[in-house]
Amino acid sequence: MVTATPARADITVGAVLSLTGPGASLGIPERNVIDMLPREIAGQKVRYVVLDDGTDSTAAVRAFQKLVTEEKVDLVLGPSVTPTSLAVLDVAGSSGTPMISLAGSNAIIVPQEGNKRWAFKLASPESAMLAGPLQYLKDKGGKTIASIAQATAFGDAFVAAADSEAAKRGIKSLGVEKYNLTDTSVTPQVLKIMALRPDAVFIAGSGTPGALPVIELRNRGYKGLILHNQGVANPDFLRVAGKAADGIILSASPVTVAEQLPDSADTKKPAMAYVKLYEGKFGANSRSLFGATAWDGYLLLAEAAPAALKVAKPGTAEFRKALRDAMENLKNVNGAAGIYNMRPDDHNGTDERSLVLITVKDGHWQLIK
Repeated sequence: MVTATPARADITVGAVLSLTGPGASLGIPERNVIDMLPREIAGQKVRYVVLDDGTDSTAAVRAFQKLVTEEKVDLVLGPSVTPTSLAVLDVAGSSGTPMISLAGSNAIIVPQEGNKRWAFKLASPESAMLAGPLQYLKDKGGKTIASIAQATAFGDAFVAAADSEAAKRGIKSLGVEKYNLTDTSVTPQVLKIMALRPDAVFIAGSGTPGALPVIELRNRGYKGLILHNQGVANPDFLRVAGKAADGIILSASPVTVAEQLPDSADTKKPAMAYVKLYEGKFGANSRSLFGATAWDGYLLLAEAAPAALKVAKPGTAEFRKALRDAMENLKNVNGAAGIYNMRPDDHNGTDERSLVLITVKDGHWQLIK
């Protein structure tokens, strides 16, 4: 049993991450970053408690409850993926514990009411992630698109965004096929999509499972564009997809191609600082969007904590509320994965500077513009 007295002098940060299961390629770099984080903020010691949810929503709820009831956390980083993030919202709201989701879907924070008042999410909105690739398709003369999506809330949200952004550009959506995170084959789905003869196929998947449709499309000889999303912006996706990944188009955080950014980019300096720190410990080309997002979650905490400490002591409901209130008013937080200008009605705060259009060339991320 953890005694409360010494810990109450600390800011206690919990983390619910996908360290195993289909989302492990996201959760492992996030944990790596937490291991690197400073242990003091504004003169206050910080204690971190990391739990694995196995990429399972029930386990995520259990882990979040443990952090709240046993560890008395002041804030939670994570979960790593959209389904687990959505699952823990009730616990975050009922306990009054701010959470910074490291997942992708705006459904975690929109609308900003009820339990979602306690949730923040740092990845750009789905519509922003899809605008660049679909404009690229239009500029190349593409007129039709079809989607292959993971059968999750993440997949549903991204397909809806793809259909909406496509319609804005006069691109017709022909249909969608779904697959499960644990599937080992998507041959039936790919054959159905190819029969529609789309000019491009959008993959609404994340982590290494997001490689499966790309590989199958290439193996089946699909010649159109393959559009993806930044949920696959990590080295494990490139390793699993191999040569099949070459030529895919997606919008992703500038940290993915930090060295290729123009010196005038507001995001270059913080992105390069993060890359130097992370790859200095874990090796060349080990960076991922997901570790960078965890880093930025810490930056929000570090920026908000001084104001919250003036209101109450860590370990209290008053401190947690003050922390939430301070975070939702942060401006110009220039992070590794993006730039954040929060508002009480916008717990994301990113703009167009938080995304760049990229492709894969010879197994490496390549900036398009």
